[in-house]
Amino acid sequence: MQYKYMRIQGQELAENTMYAKGVFSICWQLIQNDVMDQEDAELFKEIDSWFADCLPFPPQCRNQEKVVCFFKTENTDEMMKMIRPALWLLERYHHPYFLVYTNTPGEIVYEDQYQVAVRVPGVLVIEKQQESWGPKN
Repeated sequence: MQYKYMRIQGQELAENTMYAKGVFSICWQLIQNDVMDQEDAELFKEIDSWFADCLPFPPQCRNQEKVVCFFKTENTDEMMKMIRPALWLLERYHHPYFLVYTNTPGEIVYEDQYQVAVRVPGVLVIEKQQESWGPKN
């Protein structure tokens, strides 16, 4: 199956979106909490600068709207080459992360050549646990 979009995210939720934090937020948090040593922090800052120079910054992100971004998989080869050291940093500091692939990220409110920004739903729906489908012992 081919997927259109990919996101790298952690386990913790961002306060403003109640959505899993992305790789950039996670790395900046590790730096701000003095978890990362100076050399690793400098490496991440170089990665972040490359993305800031090469990818447009969605206005919805600049305005801190409730959106999350996904990379377009059709253009991710170069971006993945550049983000791979950040994943190495997450592994080095034992911070779990997930690569999420999807064709249906949600309502797209911004799109450019490399990424989309998706509106986070205003209401978080928590459903009851469904009854087990397994055998009852």
